[in-house]
Parts: sequence; C-alpha cells; structure tokens
Amino acid sequence: MKFRPLHDRVVIRRAEGDTKSKGGIIIPDNAKEKPQEGEVIAVGPGARDENGALVPLDVKAGDSILFGKWSGTEVKIDGEDLLIMKEADIMGVIEKAVEAKKAA
Repeated sequence: MKFRPLHDRVVIRRAEGDTKSKGGIIIPDNAKEKPQEGEVIAVGPGARDENGALVPLDVKAGDSILFGKWSGTEVKIDGEDLLIMKEADIMGVIEKAVEAKKAA
C-alpha cells in the first residue's frame, strides 16, 4: 500500500460479511449488514501529548479488531474499499484462539 496514515489514524480492511442467512437464504450485497470487525492494514506514528511527546498506538498492522458500527470514513485506496479511523474508535483487539492458548 502506498498510503501512510497520520497521527493516531488507522487504516482497516473490513472483514467479509456472511452471504447467507441462517436459513440458507442468499442475502444481496445492498441488504447485508456491514461487519464491525476488521484487520489493521497501516497505522500512523501516534498522537502527541500536552508536552509534545509522541504517544505510540496500541494497535499494529495485522491485528484483528472490533470497532463501532458507524466508526471511520470509507475510502478507496489502490482499488480496495478500506476504512480510516482514529484509534479511539477501536473497541479492542480480537485475540486468535492460538494466541490465547500460548498466553495461558
């Protein structure tokens, strides 16, 4: 990607939504609810505090995250639909089952 977010902004690739309902009915694209889960593609260097010191972000490229339903701004970069949002709009990082087992 040839895009570098500034400050505390994060670029996110939204996770793919389900194409079928639980009953097996195929849902058209315009009726699907957009997922609130995604993968971090790029992060800015961080925000500055009152003293001017750089505060790095808690998320990094490759993290799976959960964000608010109306968070971020939809953009198209290199032909791909992505979201740009501030780190504060991210609710948390989703840990994979393998990573959770390693931590235990």
